[in-house]
Amino acid sequence: MDIFGFLSLVGGLALFLYGMHVMGGGLEKLSGGKLERVLEKLTSNPIKAVLLGAGVTAVIQSSSATTVMLVGFVNSGIMKLSQAIGIIMGANIGTTLTSWLLSLTGIEGGSFFVKMLKPSSFSPILALIGIIFMMTAKSDRKKDVADILLGFAVLMFGMETMSDAVKPLADVPEFTGILTKFTNPILGVLVGALLTAVIQSSSASVGILQALSVTGAFTYGSVIPIIMGQNIGTCVTAMVSAVGANKGARRTAFVHLYFNVIGSIAFLIIYSALNLAIQFEFAGETVGAAGIAAIHSVFNIFATAVLLPFTKGLEKLAYLTIPVTEDELRDSAKEDEFKVLDERFLSTPGYAIEQCISLVKNMAKLSLDSFKEAMGLFENYSVHQAELVKEQEDMLDKYEDKLSVYLTRLNSQNLTEQEGQRVSTLMQSINDFERIGDHAYNLMEIAGEMNRKEMKFSKKARQEMEIFGSAIKDILDRSIGAFLHHDIELALSVEPLEEVIDDLNKEVRKRHVKRLRKGKCTIELGLALSDIAMNYERVADHCSNVAVYMIQVEDHTIEAHDYVNNLTGATRMHFEEMQEFFQSKYQLVSKKNLEEEG
Repeated sequence: MDIFGFLSLVGGLALFLYGMHVMGGGLEKLSGGKLERVLEKLTSNPIKAVLLGAGVTAVIQSSSATTVMLVGFVNSGIMKLSQAIGIIMGANIGTTLTSWLLSLTGIEGGSFFVKMLKPSSFSPILALIGIIFMMTAKSDRKKDVADILLGFAVLMFGMETMSDAVKPLADVPEFTGILTKFTNPILGVLVGALLTAVIQSSSASVGILQALSVTGAFTYGSVIPIIMGQNIGTCVTAMVSAVGANKGARRTAFVHLYFNVIGSIAFLIIYSALNLAIQFEFAGETVGAAGIAAIHSVFNIFATAVLLPFTKGLEKLAYLTIPVTEDELRDSAKEDEFKVLDERFLSTPGYAIEQCISLVKNMAKLSLDSFKEAMGLFENYSVHQAELVKEQEDMLDKYEDKLSVYLTRLNSQNLTEQEGQRVSTLMQSINDFERIGDHAYNLMEIAGEMNRKEMKFSKKARQEMEIFGSAIKDILDRSIGAFLHHDIELALSVEPLEEVIDDLNKEVRKRHVKRLRKGKCTIELGLALSDIAMNYERVADHCSNVAVYMIQVEDHTIEAHDYVNNLTGATRMHFEEMQEFFQSKYQLVSKKNLEEEG
């Protein structure tokens, strides 16, 4: 091989690995986190776990990605180690699909149908469709399909480039001499493991082996140990991912390692023993791409069939490697819901966003409960209830800190336009929910001061604040209910109510000023009422923000700060009808009674 042949080999390898990366990324984006949610809801049935692991890995074309995801599941407490074992086994079977696709390069035949099965024939068609989608598509989904098609075409082109580059090596005695040394099983296992550990993908490693097989220097007997090593080498990705994770996640990585090591040893022992006893004729025959794919599949199916009944044993072995400590038992008793914000999920943004949404929903419910608890303090003050509001405000601060950091990191990933919009909406929403908690804390302090000084509003003021408070509870229920259930119709009713609350705020303050002038209320009570009204009105603003964010997701043309002014036609009419309804519902007592003392 001259320098130009070597450059072709390196270029083919680069295109092959890049194509696999692009195709895998497109497949993951297209799934939008759905595959991960399926894994998350897995039952404890081992056979279902194997089938699911095989299916998911066949779709995303990476057993390493599946295993790293499992490490994240166990680390965050979403899944138990016992559930993950079956998926790990299935993932090893699912990854063999890639080698079968790559084996198509070795198809020989003169008929039109057989020629069209060759990647060199259909890959250009896929590439053409992919480039048309990439240049013309506006939806994220079509762009992901374009990535898959172009990635596959590049992958196959790289595979054929590698094969063409190494074909001349078949006539080089020095090269074939090196390959014959791989007949030593131990050396073969080490070479396969090292190659896979370096490129972090057993599928790519097997693909390289298939490309080299065109030299005719590999036999079935020499590639079997290499393929065993490749399955062991793929464990490196999960082991690295488990560094810094909790003990459960590290046990998951060790289960993956033990499964492949034990399976490889068992397969090699049985194969070697049978070969000595009956002398397999095929062992010395030259192996092609399809033969390598067959060995890859047979080994992984064999390992799963043999070890599936011993999942409990693999679990015990993992616990023997990393024993349970008192600290772990103590930590497991404390459920930390923020564990779902695992950095391993950042590589699959669709799923990471779903985890964030579940936490933001919890935050939304907590902000609603906190504000209602604080409002209740004016009717019946309780030290215990006041402490609860403080604790809830601290928790809301924690939500904002954890989610803001994670969403910022997530925003730096390669997100689709829709994913970017969802992340932006979540970041804006958590700020509003945290601010609602701050206003709840303010109300708690005002209620505490009024309780200490035995301050009480007049009957008239109490009636007005009850109406004002009812409107605030209504807007909280509507905005947070809309967010929790993604109810756009409910979100559309928030802004009309917010406009009514603005008017209520002005009217309540105006009436109280009149009572102050007539000496029917103290300045201190007037300041307290003004502070309460201000917090009520600010909370309504935050509720409005959340609702408008949701509406913007459905209609990107809407401007948040000028939402009302831009309403037209039927939407404007509906808005005005809702506004009239709320004005009637939350109308203050008649102004003619203003002179009466409450």
